[in-house]
Amino acid sequence: MNGTVTAEKLLQLMEEHSYKPLTLEELHEVLGGSYEDLKEILQGLELEGKVVRTRKNKYGLPSKMGLVAGFLQVSPKGFAFLSPLDKGEDVYISPANLGGAMHQDLVLARLLPYQGLRRREGEIIRVLKRACTRVVGTYERNRRLGFVVPDDPHLHQDIFVPLEESKGARHKDKVVVEITRWPDGRRNPEGRVVEVLGPAGAPGIDILSIVKKYDLKPEFPPAVKREAKKIKEQVESEDLVGRRDLRDWRIVTIDGEDAKDLDDAVSIRRLENGNYLLGVHIADVSYYVKEDSALDKEAYRRGTSVYLVDRVIPMLPPRLSNGICSLNAGADRLTLSVVMEVSPRGEVINYDIFPSVIRVRERMTYTDVRRILVDKDPVLLERYRELADDFHVMEELCLILVEKRKRRGALDFDFPEAKVVLDDEGRPVEILKRERSIAERIIEEFMVLANEVVAQHLHYLEVPFIYRVHEEPAPDKLEELNTFLGHFGFYVRRDGEGRVHPKALQRILEQVRGRPEERVIHTVVLRSLMRARYAPEALGHFGLASKYYCHFTSPIRRYPDLVVHRILREVLSKGRIHPRRIEKLKEFVAKASEHASEQERIAEEAERESLTLKMVEFMKGRLGDVYSGIISGVAPYGFFVELENTVEGLVHISTLTDDYYQFQEEQLALVGQHRGRSFRIGQPVRVQVVRVSVEARQVDLELIEAC
Repeated sequence: MNGTVTAEKLLQLMEEHSYKPLTLEELHEVLGGSYEDLKEILQGLELEGKVVRTRKNKYGLPSKMGLVAGFLQVSPKGFAFLSPLDKGEDVYISPANLGGAMHQDLVLARLLPYQGLRRREGEIIRVLKRACTRVVGTYERNRRLGFVVPDDPHLHQDIFVPLEESKGARHKDKVVVEITRWPDGRRNPEGRVVEVLGPAGAPGIDILSIVKKYDLKPEFPPAVKREAKKIKEQVESEDLVGRRDLRDWRIVTIDGEDAKDLDDAVSIRRLENGNYLLGVHIADVSYYVKEDSALDKEAYRRGTSVYLVDRVIPMLPPRLSNGICSLNAGADRLTLSVVMEVSPRGEVINYDIFPSVIRVRERMTYTDVRRILVDKDPVLLERYRELADDFHVMEELCLILVEKRKRRGALDFDFPEAKVVLDDEGRPVEILKRERSIAERIIEEFMVLANEVVAQHLHYLEVPFIYRVHEEPAPDKLEELNTFLGHFGFYVRRDGEGRVHPKALQRILEQVRGRPEERVIHTVVLRSLMRARYAPEALGHFGLASKYYCHFTSPIRRYPDLVVHRILREVLSKGRIHPRRIEKLKEFVAKASEHASEQERIAEEAERESLTLKMVEFMKGRLGDVYSGIISGVAPYGFFVELENTVEGLVHISTLTDDYYQFQEEQLALVGQHRGRSFRIGQPVRVQVVRVSVEARQVDLELIEAC
C-alpha cells in the first residue's frame, strides 16, 4: 500500500482473512508511509482496545485472538460484565478474574473455555484505560491506619490511606482521594486525600460529593468568564445583518416553571390550503460562541448542562445561558428558524431554514398551557386570549404528528418522572410525580420534527455533522426479549434481511395496552433497546423510526446541537464548504460524537444519583409506612418495587418466609418451589418500609400482600 497511513487503512488490513499478526517493522514494510506516524497510530489503537500487541510485539485484532476489549460494569456484589466495544454479547467476569480492574475501566479480556453456561465468561488480562483516578468517599481511621469507603457501591474495595497522606481529614469526613496504587489480586488500592469536603451528613455535603465524584465543574475558568463578559447583553443593529425579522410573529416559549435557559420557541398558523405553517425558532448560540474560542473549548469539555436535584451546572456561563442566548419574553433575540409547511397527514411539504431575529410574546409554562387546553381555565383563557387559538392549533398538529410517527412505527414509552422538592437547607420535603401532558407533547413533537428536517437537509448536502442515532436491539438482547415475551404469547419477528423493524415492537406494545401485563412488557422492551448516542454516520433512530435524526433544538445545553448550528450557519452563509474544511469537519465530528456521548452518560448518572439520594433521604422519615407499588425488577436476591411516589425499594428474598424461592431468569420471576407462588415485573403489591440507608442509597421493604 502507498500514501498516508491512517487508522482506517491499518484496521482494514488486519480485518483481511489472510492477515497474520505482524510487528511494527513488518507493518511499515506493507503499508509504507511514515514510520513514526504508524507507531503513533498503533499506540493509539492499542490504548483504545481496537488492536492488541502480543508478547512478541506483534499486532492484531482482539476478535481474531480470542480476546475482547470493552468497558467493565462492576456489580456491588463484586462480579462484573464487560460490554464489548464491538457491541457484541456481554462477557461475565468473576471477582477472581478482575485482575485489578475497577468499575468502568477500559479493559482487555481473554475468553475462557465454554463451561456449559449460556453466558460467555472471561478474565481481565490488561487494563487499557482507567475510568477515574480520584474517588469520593467517607474517611475512616483508627490509631494506626486510615481508609476511604467509596460512595460508589460499584467500587467494592476500600482505599487504604497512610495517616501522613490524610490531609487532616477527620473520622467520617467526606473526602476526595487520589489513587496512588491500583488493586492487585487481594490487595486493596491505596491513595492520598487531595480534598476534604466536610463532615458526612452536613447540609450540602451530599450533593457536593456527587459533584466531585463525577468531576463536574460549577465554576468556569477565568479565560471563559472574561470572554463571556465581553459579549453584549442586548441585540444591536449590526447583529441583524442577513437576518429575517420575525419580531411581529406570534412566538412563544413553553417550558417548565423552573427553566431559565430557554433555547426553543414556537409559532403556528393555519394556512388557507388547510396546511399548517409551523415555526421552530432556536437560540443562535453559535453566533456568540465562536469555533476554537475559550467558550467553545469549555463547552466541548463539558458536553452538556447537568441538572442535579438542587442546582444546574450549565454548559455555558449564565451570562449566555440565562441571558443573551435565552429567549426571554419581550427581548430581541437572535435565532435560527426552521419554518415548515405541514400537511393534515403530518408530512412536511416544504421548509425553510434561515437566521432570524425574534421577540417572544409570552413565556408560557407547561402547566398553564395544559390548563388552557385541558381544563379550559377561564382566567387563563382571558389572560392569553390573543394566543389561545394558537395553542389549540398546536394541539391539533401535535396529535397529527403523533399519529404519523405511530404509522411509521415509532415507539412511545410514557413512564412518569419524579421531582423532589427541597427546603432551604436542601432537605427533601415532597416527591412529585411528573406526568406528560399535551403541553409537553406539543413541544416534544415540534422539536422532533425540526431535528428530522435539519438532519435530512444536512445529510443530502453531504456535509459532515453529528447525528443522533439509536440502533436496533442487539441479537442477544432480542433473543432474551423473545424468550420473555413467549410466556405471554408474543414474538418479535425479523424481516427478510434478518433485521427488526420498530413496528414489530410497537405492535406488541399496542396489543398489551390496558392488560395487566402492560407495564411489565413495556419495561422489558425498553430495557432490551440500545442506548441512543451521537455518531458521525446516519445509522438511523430506531425508537423514532427515523432515517435521519440529529439534535438541533438545545444549543444552550448540548454541545452536539451547537456543532450542528455552526455547520448549518456555515452552509447557509457560504453555500458550499471547501474540501479541506470537509476533511477537517469529518475528523472533528467523529471525535466530538464520541466525547459528547460519554459526557451525556456521565451527566445522566450524576442526575440520577442526586435524585435517588434525595428520594432515599425522604423515605428515612417514612419508616413503618405502608405503600402500594409495582414490581419493577427481579433478581436472584429479591425483587424491586416502585412505590406510588416513584421511589424504588428492595424486598429481599430472605424476607419471603412462606416458601423457598428460585430466580427464573427466562421469566424474570421469583417462583416458590412448593406452592408455585411467583413474583414478576409489573405485579401490584403492598409493602412496608422497614429500613433506609442513605449511604447505600437503598430502601428495604417487606411484603404485606401481593395483589
